[in-house]
Amino acid sequence: MRPAPLPRSLRIGYGIGSFGTGMFSTIPGLLLLYYLTNVLDVPAGAAGVAVFLPKAWDLLVNPLVGRLSDRTVSRHGPRRPWLLAGAVTLPPLFALMFAGTPLRGMPAAFYVGACFLLAATAYALFEVPYKAMPAEMTDSYHEQSELLTWRMAFVGVAILLSGGLAPALVNARGGAPTIAGYRLMGLVIAAILFAAMVGAFFGTARAPRIVRTAPGRPAEHTSVWRQLAAVRGNRPFLLLTALSCTQILAAAIMLAGAPYFASYVLEDTGAITTLFLAIIGPMVLTMPAWVAVARRYDKRAAMVIASGLYLLGAASLILTPAFGTVYAHACATVIGTGYAGLQLLQFSMLADTLVYDELRSGMRRAGVFTGLWTALETVTMAFGALLFGWLLAAAGFVSSEPDEPVRQPDGAVDAILLGGTVGPALLTAVSIAVTLRYDLTAQRLDELRARRGALQRPAA
Repeated sequence: MRPAPLPRSLRIGYGIGSFGTGMFSTIPGLLLLYYLTNVLDVPAGAAGVAVFLPKAWDLLVNPLVGRLSDRTVSRHGPRRPWLLAGAVTLPPLFALMFAGTPLRGMPAAFYVGACFLLAATAYALFEVPYKAMPAEMTDSYHEQSELLTWRMAFVGVAILLSGGLAPALVNARGGAPTIAGYRLMGLVIAAILFAAMVGAFFGTARAPRIVRTAPGRPAEHTSVWRQLAAVRGNRPFLLLTALSCTQILAAAIMLAGAPYFASYVLEDTGAITTLFLAIIGPMVLTMPAWVAVARRYDKRAAMVIASGLYLLGAASLILTPAFGTVYAHACATVIGTGYAGLQLLQFSMLADTLVYDELRSGMRRAGVFTGLWTALETVTMAFGALLFGWLLAAAGFVSSEPDEPVRQPDGAVDAILLGGTVGPALLTAVSIAVTLRYDLTAQRLDELRARRGALQRPAA
C-alpha cells in the first residue's frame, strides 16, 4: 500500500528549519575567511585555520549529539527537544562571531575562532536531529524526496538571503565592507536564525514517526565505538558519504573564493550578490524538475546528471577574464541548476540509507549516522576554506583592513581564479566516479521491507 502523503503544513513546518541550517552553512563559508583577511587583518593561512579548527570539533560532538538524540525519550519525541536547544543557543553565538571587537591580527583570529567553535556546537544540537527526521516521518522512497523538495526550497531561499542580504548588509554604506556592516549583518541574520529554528520546532509538533523495529525493541544503547562500527557495515551510506564529501569540498572552495573572485577577478565587490542570484534562481526553479528526473531515472542517474552540470559550470568559469561578467553569471546559472540536484539528492539518498540500516538491524540509530554525516559535512566545508586560505597564502595574498586596501600580486589573482574553478571541477568529476558505485534503489528497499515484515509476522 502507498503510505498516506505527509500534509503540506508538516512539509512547510519541517522545511522552514532549513532557513537556519542553510544560512549558517553558507554565511561563514562565504564571508568569514574574507572578514578575517580583509577586515581584521588576519594573515590568510591563520584565517584558514581559524575557520577550520572549530568545525573539526564536529567530528566529536556531532556523533555524540546523534547518539544522545537516539536515546532521548520525551513528550516531544526523540529529536525535537534538540531542535529547541539549538534554536536558543546558536543565534547569539552567531552574532558574537561578527561583533567586530577592537582586536586585530592573531588576537582577532583567536576570538572569532572561539565564537565559531561555540556556534558550531550549538548548530550540531539542531542540525543532527533535524537531518534524522525525514527517515522517521515517512516510509515512502519518493515521499522522502518530495518532503526534501520543500526543505531544499527553503535552503534555496536561505542561500539567496546569505548571498544577497548578508553581503548587502555588510556593504550597507557602500564601498568596501566595514566592521559596522558585519556587526549589523550578524544581528539581522541571528534574528532570522532564531525565527526559523523555533518555527521548525513548532512546525513538526505533529510529525509522525515510522517504527520499523519489532514492538518494544529499544534503541541501541551500546558504546559509541560499536555504533560507529555499524556504519562500516552500511555500504550505501559509506559510498554516499564519499561522493557527498567530494561535492561539498568543491562547493566549499568555490564558496570561500566567491568574495575574492568578485573583488579581484570581476573587480566588483557588489557582484557577489548578483552571482548568488544567478545561482539561486535556477536552484529554486528547477527543484521540482529534479524530483521528476529522480522518479524517471532513479536517484543515482539523476545525481550523475546534476554533477555533470555543476562540473560544466565550474570548469567554464576559468574563461571569465576573456569573456567578462555576463559570461560569469551564465556559468553561475549552470552551476545553480546542477547544485539544486546535488543538494536535493544528497539528503534524499541519506534518508534511504537510514531506512536501509533500520530495516537490516532492527535498531534506531539514525542519529548516529546523521551525526557522523553532519560532522563530515561541516568539517569538509571548513576544510575547503582552509585549503583556499593556504592557496592564498602560498600565492602571496596580502591581508588588510578596510581603511588601508592593498593591490594584490598577479600570482594571488591567478590563484583565486584557478582555485575557484578548476579545483571544484576536478572534485566533482571524482564524485561522479563514486556515484556510479552506489546501488541502493527503491526495489532493494522494498525487498528489505518485505523481509522485515516476514520476520516480524507471528508464526501460524
